[in-house]
Amino acid sequence: MRSRTFAAVLSAASVARAVPADASSANGATAAAAAAAAPLDWAAAYDKADTALAGLALNDKVNIVTGVGWNKGPCVGNTPAISSISYPQLCLQDGPLGVRYASNVNAFTPGIQAASTWDRALIRERGQFMAEEARGTGVHVLLGPVSGPLGKIPHGGRNWEGFGADPYLQGVAMAETIEAMQAVGVQANAKHYILNEQELNRETMSSTVDDRAMHELYLWPFADAVHANVVSVMCSYNKINGTWACENPEIMNTLLKEELGFKGYVMTDWNAQHSTSPAANAGLDMTMPGSDYDGNNVLWGSLLNQAVSSGQVDEDRIDDMVRRILAAHYVLEQDTGYPNINLAANVQGTHKSNIRAVARDGIVLLKNDNNTLPLQKPAKLALVGSAAVANPSGINACTDQGCNNGALGMGWGSGTATYPYFVAPDAAIKARAQTDGTQVSMSASDSTGSVGSAVNGADAAIVFITSDSGEGYITVEDNAGDRNNLDPWHNGNQLVQAVAATHENVIVVVHSVGPVILEKILAEPNVKAIVWAGLPSQENGNALVDILYGDTNPSGKLPYTIAKAEADYGTSVSRGNDNFPESLFVDYRHFDQEDIEPRYEFGYGLSYTNFTYSDIFVDGQPFSGPATGDVIPGGRADLWETVMTITVTIANSGDVQGAEVAQLYVGFPESAAAPPKQLRGFEKIALDAGASDNVAFDLKRRDLSVWDTVQQNWVVPTGTFTFNVGSSSRDIRQTGEITVA
Repeated sequence: MRSRTFAAVLSAASVARAVPADASSANGATAAAAAAAAPLDWAAAYDKADTALAGLALNDKVNIVTGVGWNKGPCVGNTPAISSISYPQLCLQDGPLGVRYASNVNAFTPGIQAASTWDRALIRERGQFMAEEARGTGVHVLLGPVSGPLGKIPHGGRNWEGFGADPYLQGVAMAETIEAMQAVGVQANAKHYILNEQELNRETMSSTVDDRAMHELYLWPFADAVHANVVSVMCSYNKINGTWACENPEIMNTLLKEELGFKGYVMTDWNAQHSTSPAANAGLDMTMPGSDYDGNNVLWGSLLNQAVSSGQVDEDRIDDMVRRILAAHYVLEQDTGYPNINLAANVQGTHKSNIRAVARDGIVLLKNDNNTLPLQKPAKLALVGSAAVANPSGINACTDQGCNNGALGMGWGSGTATYPYFVAPDAAIKARAQTDGTQVSMSASDSTGSVGSAVNGADAAIVFITSDSGEGYITVEDNAGDRNNLDPWHNGNQLVQAVAATHENVIVVVHSVGPVILEKILAEPNVKAIVWAGLPSQENGNALVDILYGDTNPSGKLPYTIAKAEADYGTSVSRGNDNFPESLFVDYRHFDQEDIEPRYEFGYGLSYTNFTYSDIFVDGQPFSGPATGDVIPGGRADLWETVMTITVTIANSGDVQGAEVAQLYVGFPESAAAPPKQLRGFEKIALDAGASDNVAFDLKRRDLSVWDTVQQNWVVPTGTFTFNVGSSSRDIRQTGEITVA
């Protein structure tokens, strides 16, 4: 059968029947479908904005585009109400995993965990539920999702806020999240735009990347965001080609508003503005929070009034700013029945179902010798490591999660939220052990001296290790945002080695913001299983138990490469400016180009069952040459047209139900001088044991184009395209070809 079936693209969330009722959203796919975005009527919104604009004095216009200052309103960003047009006090609030500084909200899983699920329905539902909580607290603009950094530097402090080290994966997750958020009526904010790849010197450094890498890597997910009709974009702290991102006309006007057809407004990151007239004339539309953090340096407000009066800024430019901001407000119908600001409102609902599902389905099984997992009612378990228990000082004891004490659920910084509760691994495992009649011994310490007595007589010893990072305004254990290295924290290697020296059945659980070098751990023959549990937020232990005991078959896949050595990545944190010498060759693209063997490749992840691939079929023929369509949100219209479909049959050849993420990697013709292969499609398919079905990948013209720096356009190159479908970037199961004349 060659036709695409609905069963082929069912989310794993909708078929994980063995999960407890409160652990998975039984209606996950249905809820996500309910959040499907209808096309936004920008024309009507702009007409309404023009009507409102006609009655505004210059001072009102300036107030709409200027924040009131830090800590001078209920939210992290605020603009004053304009009563003459019934425009409310605008509330802008962090962030990408939930409502920051609110008291009765959930802490959703970080973006990197959502990416590890490779599950469109769960990602969309996550965006919907976050937006429902934002709307319930009266937040107009929820500052997320994140696609900058892209993650070219594995040490990067804020990589965990985004969706992995591939622009296609990032773009899909951005679009799903944005559409779901804005279907609820909450303004999404795509950030940080652009080339903001590290925390060190982020407010002084200049980033310079070649034109092709800008388009094919860093701008790509923002094009997806714009195509999904995102209404706001946040410009980043860094300079680009020597000019601050928030006053760079090439970045804000040429690329974003003209080339991508962005209809919304550009706001600064907090205190990322450096001038009055240059910023306004370059395309900046809103300044946040309106001053520096001390409140002494106000660059717009009265100064913007003066700039207009003196002729330095045309009032038409002010009108364009206001029109864009008001249109964003009207296009999501925030002028009708929107709740008042109340950050104390209880809006948690049943949203923890998605948190557990994403935490669980984002777990990646890296190693499972001799079917060590799933656990089968062991007589005794030993739990080792401080990361097995909750922070002994309290789950929210550290400001903006700025510490790595106890179990890890997210990184640190402005992209965090307050935990309403936190289920640590030891609590969840002990609860399951009590049901099974299993004895549990504990060594909640990172000291190697006490592990012998803890693991004595256990059927299995589970060792918990971590690696953390965050935003650069907080330093944790000498890591100023970016990670100093990719080793496990708290002597994690030594802890595992000590346990492996005294026990023959060791399971390692890794909670980490990103790649960790595992070579010392893998050198221990008694380490039989490695569970990459990522950043599971408040449902940490529950999600882990679901996988350890086989209540749910692991289906997560890595959204980045885990190398054998740090140097293998070919990138590192820059001490000065960054000229992006690696160009297109980031993460798996670099490993493939340089023929470097990774430890665990991009897209890798094991299951408790097996999947076979067969019968690839290529249907369609893209035409060569440049894109020529009219500019729509996201770029030229014909770039978004489907030009071919690749289908493949997948069978569950094992004994238990499971979900597989089928991945499509395109190899471009030699004439394109492109990386050896690039992700251009993925589908997650859930199958009962012995069942099979088809998966279809619909490729758009954009997916088969490269950026031509001479023509300044997307071009389908001539020659032979290779379509590689498999279980990871290096586990290719089926291959097909076409030749474009």
